[in-house]
Amino acid sequence: MCDDRQQVEYFRPTSVTEAIDWLATNDARIAAGCTDLFPATEAPSLGGNLLDVTAIEGLHGITETDDHWRLGATTTWTDIIRADLPSAFDGLKQAAREIGSVQIQNSATIGGNLCNASPAADGAPCLLTLDARVELTSKSDTRVFPLNEFILGPRHTALGADEILTAVLIPKPTNGRSAFIKLGARKHLVISIVMVAVCLTENDGAIETASIAVGSCSAVATRLPELEAALIGQSMNGDMAELISDELVGAQLSPISDVRADAEYRKDAARELVQRAIRAAAS
Repeated sequence: MCDDRQQVEYFRPTSVTEAIDWLATNDARIAAGCTDLFPATEAPSLGGNLLDVTAIEGLHGITETDDHWRLGATTTWTDIIRADLPSAFDGLKQAAREIGSVQIQNSATIGGNLCNASPAADGAPCLLTLDARVELTSKSDTRVFPLNEFILGPRHTALGADEILTAVLIPKPTNGRSAFIKLGARKHLVISIVMVAVCLTENDGAIETASIAVGSCSAVATRLPELEAALIGQSMNGDMAELISDELVGAQLSPISDVRADAEYRKDAARELVQRAIRAAAS
């Protein structure tokens, strides 16, 4: 009897060097928490070669340098929730608490959330407001990309076939005040209809810098630079409702209509959530 089944290789290295050496000669999917990988497979088992990066110590954990924070790619959302981080990370922690169940938060990784490139990835808007960059490592090179240039579309990133996302880098200073708000059909265990992240810095009671990103309303999470510019100089405790117009929010987005919500509802909801998130960050 002829067995036509393809031989599948599973490799679990303990160093980045081992991982990229193996990946250079093997076509494989990269696995960490597998909270997105298994559901996307739609099969009883994962097919094809598999590179398991969970045993690589250098990919896990949060460290601080003189000019940035480094979040290893296999750092889990629970790690982020429990970490002692500056106030600018409060929004990211809020997002982490709303990613699935506690069991998912214990397994799902920040690198996997970005590489999966879902328009509804809860971590992406917060990381965009923090001007996050991603570190991509291959056998021949290490590249650093701004996050907005890494996620190219639904399930599509700039990650090369021979590369591993090794870290997320957050530049300093990180002394802003941040918030994250998510709208879904229920509070937990739900895919976002709309989500908004905001990070503000203050100078003498006025907004000095503003970063605002909206998720689940475009092919990728989207910053709102025109609204950000309009907020600069406004009182942190002022009423900014009139500034948050359809032109500066809804017109910058390209939501779809699906089973969770139609496009117009998403635009209306985005405007409301932007107002709420700004108030939450400013308070």
